[in-house]
Amino acid sequence: MALGIGIPICVQCGTTSNPCRCKVVGPTVGFLAFAAAAVVEWPVGALVYCFRHGKGRRIMAHPATVVYPSVINAIPI
Repeated sequence: MALGIGIPICVQCGTTSNPCRCKVVGPTVGFLAFAAAAVVEWPVGALVYCFRHGKGRRIMAHPATVVYPSVINAIPI
């Protein structure tokens, strides 16, 4: 969900990591980290996929499976 002048704001409700049961900072920073990693890793993964299918898929999945969850779990608010 984007508010205002195109600044991405992500909200995750129903979590148990804080008393408010909502997270805003972690998912927003996680999305930005995901996008930055994807810009680099998806073209590299596509190139590697041409030669090594499994390795290329792992590279392209890295932002979603490692980067995003690591960031949102590191920031509790």
